[in-house]
Amino acid sequence: MPQPPLIGLTTYLTTAQWGEWDLPAAVLPAAYADCVRAAGGRAVLLPPDLPEAAADVVERLDAILLAGGEDLDPALYGAVPHPRTGPPVHERDRWERAVLAAGLARDIPVLGVCRGMQLMNVHEGGTLIQHLPDTVGHDGHNPYRGHFCAHAVTTVPGTRIGALLPGTRQVATHHHQAVDRLGAGLIVAARAADGTVEAIESTRHRFAVGVQWHPEMGADALVMQALVAAAGSAEGTGPARTAGRNARTERSAPGRTFPTRVS
Repeated sequence: MPQPPLIGLTTYLTTAQWGEWDLPAAVLPAAYADCVRAAGGRAVLLPPDLPEAAADVVERLDAILLAGGEDLDPALYGAVPHPRTGPPVHERDRWERAVLAAGLARDIPVLGVCRGMQLMNVHEGGTLIQHLPDTVGHDGHNPYRGHFCAHAVTTVPGTRIGALLPGTRQVATHHHQAVDRLGAGLIVAARAADGTVEAIESTRHRFAVGVQWHPEMGADALVMQALVAAAGSAEGTGPARTAGRNARTERSAPGRTFPTRVS
């Protein structure tokens, strides 16, 4: 019997409290794993590690989900930090850049969510708007701390996201940064009414998609279903699926979770 696709989910690295403990921890909102499981995948968390471990870890996966979280270090795209840009988490930046590079090199499906989409853009030489209200003149993409809110996005016909989510719809949002200059090999797949880039796709890879919104917090799970379907497809079959989970092939600032669900 075929095994469910194994989807690696990146995590925060922060201080967390549970029970009587207050310790450094690798954490991720449970909604991510719940959404992967509901789509037919099997979720495994990828806490920050040494970048040189990324290729070995990714070789065991069928797909990658780059989760949301803290602002990327502006130095990664040659910018001076904006006063509203959060402190960088270098361990996470280094690890997720290596995980992304390894996933793209294997051409396994990759989905970037919020920060994850921004990382995909920066990885390809793109830049970010560090504080979106300075550009669009409003805070509608992140109106309340600690809560997701809804705003409309319109997808681009002819793109993967456009086929999945045609037209205009409401999505769950919480971000103050966004794509500025698009990275090489990427196209825009959705925008907000104010012109903000809300989804990107790679033209160089089978499935490498980024969404600025949070599909794990919305009622529409089609984006996650597409990731899991691509991970389990015949053309996506890789060592992790054909050789068993235990086999190996030879080869040359603290974040916050936001419980409000948008329907």
